[in-house]
This record gives sequence, structure tokens and C-alpha cells, in this order.
Amino acid sequence: MKTYSFIILLILILSDTSEGQVPDSLKYKSLRPAEFQLTYQKAEKPVLIDVREFFEYRKSRLKDAVNIPSSGHLESASDSIDKNSDLFFYCTSGFRSKRVAKFFYEKGFTKVYSLDGGIIVWKKAGMEIVKKRIRR
Repeated sequence: MKTYSFIILLILILSDTSEGQVPDSLKYKSLRPAEFQLTYQKAEKPVLIDVREFFEYRKSRLKDAVNIPSSGHLESASDSIDKNSDLFFYCTSGFRSKRVAKFFYEKGFTKVYSLDGGIIVWKKAGMEIVKKRIRR
């Protein structure tokens, strides 16, 4: 009987703490590689943004991506990008791009996407990567 009561109490506590929270998926869409690419290709005003540091970006990146590091000038970048643009963010594993996607959503962008699993999953899916090194 104690175990049953404990389980019910645990369920009530967990359900109570989750009320009022807004899932990130309502702010931006986290997409797997094929869906990310298809959505990007169909977008009217797509902007592909690599949020990794420059030393990561220069080694390999997605074609047509611009580099805006998540540790850098996100505020000025959000002021210079058209709010009607479709923003596609990616990083190494998806962690930084989700954080940046949320930031841009909160700045008033409504078409915001993050590559779920980042460039690691992109490579595993056999998707195209640009490996030509660039200099600063």
C-alpha cells in the first residue's frame, strides 16, 4: 500500500511541476537531417546559420551556411536579420543551436528551426558537408 501511495504522490508532484511550462517545440522546430534539409529548400527566405565557433566552422560546414557563434554577437545579429526570414540553426550536437533558436524566437522571429543532433547526425545520415578550409 505504501508503494502505491508513493507512486501516486510522485505522479502528482511531477504533473504539478510541469504545468505552466511551455515546451521548446512551440517556440522553434527541432528537425532531423532530411526534414531540416527539405524545410530549408522549401523556405521562402532561408538563412542557414552555423552557431559553432569559427575554428569549428572553418573545418567543415553545411553548404551556404554563415557563421554566427553562439558565444558571440547574437544581439546584433538578431537586429540585422529580417524578422520574416526562415532561420535554420545548427551546431555540433544540437545543444547550442537549440539555445540560439530559443533566443531568436524570443527576439520576434517566428520561423525558427534547429538541426536535431547537429552536424554529427547530419554526417551520419550521409548528407553533404563542405570541408574546404577557409581563412579568417
